[in-house]
Amino acid sequence: MYNDGFLQHKLSERMQQHAFRQLRLAQGAADFCSNDYLGIVHNNVLHPLLQGQQLKTGSTGSRLLAGNYALAEAAEQQLAVFHAAPAALLFNSGYDANVGVLSSIPQRGDTILYDALSHASIRDGIRLSLAKSFSFAHNDMVQLEERLQKADGTIFVVTESVFSMDGDMCPLQQLVALCTAYNAHLIIDEAHATGVVGERGEGLVQHLGLQQQVFCRVHTFGKACGCHGAAVLGSVALRDYLVNFARSFIYTTSLPEHDVAVIQASYAVFPGMHRERTHLRMLIHTFQQAAMRYEKLVSHTPIQVVLVPGNDAVKQVAAELQQKGLDVRPILYPTVPLGKERLRIVLHAFNTAAELAVLLEVLG
Repeated sequence: MYNDGFLQHKLSERMQQHAFRQLRLAQGAADFCSNDYLGIVHNNVLHPLLQGQQLKTGSTGSRLLAGNYALAEAAEQQLAVFHAAPAALLFNSGYDANVGVLSSIPQRGDTILYDALSHASIRDGIRLSLAKSFSFAHNDMVQLEERLQKADGTIFVVTESVFSMDGDMCPLQQLVALCTAYNAHLIIDEAHATGVVGERGEGLVQHLGLQQQVFCRVHTFGKACGCHGAAVLGSVALRDYLVNFARSFIYTTSLPEHDVAVIQASYAVFPGMHRERTHLRMLIHTFQQAAMRYEKLVSHTPIQVVLVPGNDAVKQVAAELQQKGLDVRPILYPTVPLGKERLRIVLHAFNTAAELAVLLEVLG
């Protein structure tokens, strides 16, 4: 047996923190944890749309070698039109897109300012950049302006439209105003807004009509869209730059035809899922109005958060919910700050009022 005992120290440390992560299978409980907000996967919406199509299951290479093909370019044009952008570029995941953008565009001497609650993919992209970087307190526009006043070089401001662990939205109009005033370039991750926010699920930036004021948008397809991959939206120059300098685009095998066709199918379907978005809004309102014995964060998105401080405590409450047939997962430190451990409760268009009533009874 290979001697890999050097791994044990960190694993033991994680166990002592009651934060050891393990993979588990869903047990058939009512889903209150996945990112399948519209139920596209739950209801197998997209598979019938691909019947009879002869789609390749592999792309055979990078987009710059053998892995470029007509369907990929057609999908990018479709995405650009839907999202009212001059150009789009497909990436294999939202993680790859954020890492590619942030590691390649800001240069030495530039400054990146990012929301303290930004996703790990944003942080990892920043870590790979040569630019200076500073966080600002979550959605704190006063502190952001203080950082902007001291920033050097080309300035980039990075945040999410909907925050994955808190469910709240960024103050986008204020962000745009500050970036305009200080000549900063705004990068918005729309992962958890795509399909949900806006009349047609177009995302927060378009919903507010601010697409002309945002340098770069990242839309991912693994949440409400019910498929896989991501796209970066912006100018033709931005697309050309990423094709030339984003290592997570250049040095990876591209998405195969089958995956791209599924993305196209999703974009043919989710804009018209008005009934599902209406039902989601009803569930969100019911949850927000409910009384419960734990602190509840304000959220107008499918991501609802109940704070239960302590890894052991939050795991216990999650276990109670699971015993009632509800698949709710605890979010532990160090994924979230110490003392901010939580239940991340995700509402879906397929969740029933009766299921939600059981959940609220346990938390009440």
